[in-house]
Amino acid sequence: MHTPPSQPAKIPLRERKYLKTRIRLAQALRTHLERVSLEELAVRDLCDEVELSEATFFNYFPKKSDLLAYLSQLWSLELAWFGQQSLSQAESGLAVVQAVFERAAQQFQAAPGTTGELIAWQARMRTRQAPQPLSPNERRLAYPDHAGIEILEDQGIEQILVKSVQRATERGELPPNAHLPTIMVSLISVFYGVPLALRLNNPAGIGAMYRQQLVLVWAGVRQLAGRRVETTTGN
Repeated sequence: MHTPPSQPAKIPLRERKYLKTRIRLAQALRTHLERVSLEELAVRDLCDEVELSEATFFNYFPKKSDLLAYLSQLWSLELAWFGQQSLSQAESGLAVVQAVFERAAQQFQAAPGTTGELIAWQARMRTRQAPQPLSPNERRLAYPDHAGIEILEDQGIEQILVKSVQRATERGELPPNAHLPTIMVSLISVFYGVPLALRLNNPAGIGAMYRQQLVLVWAGVRQLAGRRVETTTGN
């Protein structure tokens, strides 16, 4: 006898309204950041769009930058989900890295203003603070079409890239002595640097530039690993 898959529990009304308001505020923020900077944006403009009082806004987010951090979480979650899907479907570790960067390029091209604010916000952070994890219900409401996102391991995009590079090394796509920390610095530099360089004048070129930069990164990794072998052999 076939047993149908269990359906996720219904989200209580009060929780659902609370979470939906948070998500709508994040969506409103993204819309406004394409026209004005975070500093110029007034909380009342967000509240008018979501039909919320200014006083109530601060029950959801103590300050505007907390809402920006939340938007960053949502973006990172979607990107991590996409990367995890790619890891489960592709054998090539380098192909997964490429797919993740392509997906990020689509996000950045769709919202260059938000991209700039997110990068600037991260650059201003004096210490790296771990955000509050998103609940399974919040994930489901934010991305209802992303199957399994509510149980996705709470990991940032960096962990997806680490797993992808490790797979590439195991499969011989990269040299076995490739230095993972160095590779990660290069990948994160490209990830944030390319959108920052192109978002104002040529956001449509982010994907192509990502592809070119990744070619350079992999070539550099192989060359550097070869030099290590020569040095070791010489000694």
